[in-house]
Formats: sequence, C-alpha cells, structure tokens
Amino acid sequence: MRYLLISALPFLLLTTSCKKSTPIPNLDGTYSGTFQREPGGQISQVSLVFSGGEWSGTSQIPKYPALCSGTYKVTSNDKITFTNACIWTAEFDWTLILGGEYDLNTKGNTIEIIAQKRNERDIYRLSKK
Repeated sequence: MRYLLISALPFLLLTTSCKKSTPIPNLDGTYSGTFQREPGGQISQVSLVFSGGEWSGTSQIPKYPALCSGTYKVTSNDKITFTNACIWTAEFDWTLILGGEYDLNTKGNTIEIIAQKRNERDIYRLSKK
C-alpha cells in the first residue's frame, strides 16, 4: 500500500500543478467598428489592421481616437498592449492615443478592446472583415 502511494505521488503532483492556459488569439486581419469614450462620448467609426505584431488604424473623427500605427502584443490573460509609433501635436487630449495596456475580449470574429482611463472607459467594438 505504501509503495502504491509513493509511486502515485509524482502523477498527482503533475496533474494538480498544471494550469490550463487560455490560447492567445491571432488577431491578424482588418477590423472595423466603433470607438466610444464612456460615459457619453461621441461614437466614431474606426478601422484597425493587425499584422504580425504591428497595427495601423484610422478614425472617422480626427484624433478621436488618435490612431496611426505601431506594435502590439497579446498576452494569455486577455490583455493587449499597444505601442504607438507616431509623433503627435499638443492640441488634443493625449489620453485618446491608442497606447498602453487594454483588456481584450474576443468572441468569434468580434473583439472588444477596453481601457479604464481616469473616470472614463475607452471601448473599441470591432468585427473582422
């Protein structure tokens, strides 16, 4: 009996120490949809293109949000981090620049990219074309 318990110990340790990881989504492609700063902000039509760790984007309303291009990294815990490579002028709210860490929710061909900023939330609701 003792031998059986000792021989089962490594198996038990392996099965209890393994975590199930969430697969990292592949975002490559063109997404279009809306951006809104909540509560009560305007809704702007936006488009984001993801390709091999790089992104570029456009917005119907200039600098709302401030999109251009840069790099991104998706992590396994439903986060995405953007680096914005563009040079910006000073006449607008720089918190509208797509950069930093965001929550990432994926479901089929739709994604939500959400960031809490001060007392507001920036929400991108996008569908893959």
